[in-house]
Amino acid sequence: MRWKGRKQSRNVIDSRGKGSRGGGKKAISGVGIVVALVAIFIFNQAPEQVLNDLVSQGQSQTSSEPRELTAAEREMGEFVGVVLRDTEAVWEEIFQMQFDRSYQQPQLEMFSGRVDTACGTQSSAVGPFYCPGDYRIYLDTSFFQEMETRLNAPGDFAQAYVIAHEVGHHVQKLIGVSDKVSQQRARSNKVEANRLSVRQELQADYFAGVWAHHAQRRYQYLEPGDIEEALNAANAIGDDKLQKQARGVVVPDSFTHGTSAQRIKWFKLGFQSGDIRAHDPFKLPYSQL
Repeated sequence: MRWKGRKQSRNVIDSRGKGSRGGGKKAISGVGIVVALVAIFIFNQAPEQVLNDLVSQGQSQTSSEPRELTAAEREMGEFVGVVLRDTEAVWEEIFQMQFDRSYQQPQLEMFSGRVDTACGTQSSAVGPFYCPGDYRIYLDTSFFQEMETRLNAPGDFAQAYVIAHEVGHHVQKLIGVSDKVSQQRARSNKVEANRLSVRQELQADYFAGVWAHHAQRRYQYLEPGDIEEALNAANAIGDDKLQKQARGVVVPDSFTHGTSAQRIKWFKLGFQSGDIRAHDPFKLPYSQL
């Protein structure tokens, strides 16, 4: 991915290395990490409350001391800034053309260990997430190392896909999808609520693909193998694959993000069409997602 030397977003807040109360972490078992990774891309309030229980089990109450960022961490911050700026440019254009309105840019906060948000205090154990309460994406960049070492999903475009997926949830908030899903979930049983979450997550994958389509048209930034990196990441975080790793069994009614095949499919649909309205997982029978 060609990203170095390009314009960065002004909406990145870098809290890494500043120290925080409760920033130290106890060791979490390998199974616990995989279970937490099942919830990597959960964005609505109710699932995050569940995640808080898991976080509290693996979080110590010590304070972390401020430290200087490493050269690799500074470079990662630049990368995140470039990708976020690319999403801003693409979604500004789409919102003007499709909705005849301005795009409200989200902020993205990079943190280490633990962070306070409008959705509650969260730990890096939950992975990157979007909080609709403060219109902000939260990212502990050490997660990208977890992607490479634990999920076997390396590559800068795999990382860009993660950021674009989070931005996709911000788009859902702006166009009213998130609020509608939250209302429907509150009136649904557990299985139907989970299926609504799957649709929401697959749409965020689709929006990430739409972004990739338009960013390539604008910047010609893709290199050989980049799309494969994103598809590999989508495959690595499918509910079926994560559940198989964590429990040894797969329980489809408990899915909240979609299978590996579904996540790959919807990113590819977005990348191929580039049209935010061409495909909609909320309009298909669940069996056809």
